[in-house]
Amino acid sequence: MKKFKEFDIPFAGLKQGEHRFGYRIDNLFFEGFDYTDFNDASLKVDVVLHKKSNMLELDFAVKGTVNVNCDLSNEPFDQKIKGSLDLIVKFGEEYNDENEEILILPHGEHQVNVAQYIYEMTVLSVPAKKVHPGIKDGSLDSEIVRKLTELQPGTEKEKDEETDPRWDTLKKLLTDK
Repeated sequence: MKKFKEFDIPFAGLKQGEHRFGYRIDNLFFEGFDYTDFNDASLKVDVVLHKKSNMLELDFAVKGTVNVNCDLSNEPFDQKIKGSLDLIVKFGEEYNDENEEILILPHGEHQVNVAQYIYEMTVLSVPAKKVHPGIKDGSLDSEIVRKLTELQPGTEKEKDEETDPRWDTLKKLLTDK
């Protein structure tokens, strides 16, 4: 995690209470994780650290846009994202991050690196299906969209074609109930 040194939060010298940290994230951050699904990124991440006598509570929030390719047309567009993550940091005998909500640091640690949590929160904030807004409102004009519209089931070509009379008889059974 040497390359993400700016994401180290040194909590040892902080007083108990609330402390705020802010980060600007761009595509170089994701390239550090070998993640190439984003063409570009412009994100603001806020981290609120609640320091208590025996543990730390971290509240992450991300907001901004990532440039991704549409799953239907492969056209790039800016996808707005917003997400949050809560993490509890406790202290124990050895490092343990098996639980996604609780991180255990060894006694004597004086900082926590939050880069991995920012990465995971951001990637999981992107919708599973990325659809260009121009497809939803019909304003996107591209060759792929025209071809998809042409090949859509139920178009005029299929309505004009005659159907097999055997299928018509079977369809009649469904309506006779």
